[in-house]
Amino acid sequence: MDYVAALTPPLVMAVAFTALIVTIVKTQGGANKAKEDGIVDAALSRAEATRQKRRS
Repeated sequence: MDYVAALTPPLVMAVAFTALIVTIVKTQGGANKAKEDGIVDAALSRAEATRQKRRS
């Protein structure tokens, strides 16, 4: 029974890691991608506007 106790933590971590990867892959693209891209574009344009004001 010691081998079961020794193998349980690595198995649990492998299952959790696989679930994490599946979740990350599923949330990429689609409506989420457009929303995230819009947020990033807005942040970049704000940063660029701030940089332009400092140069002037």
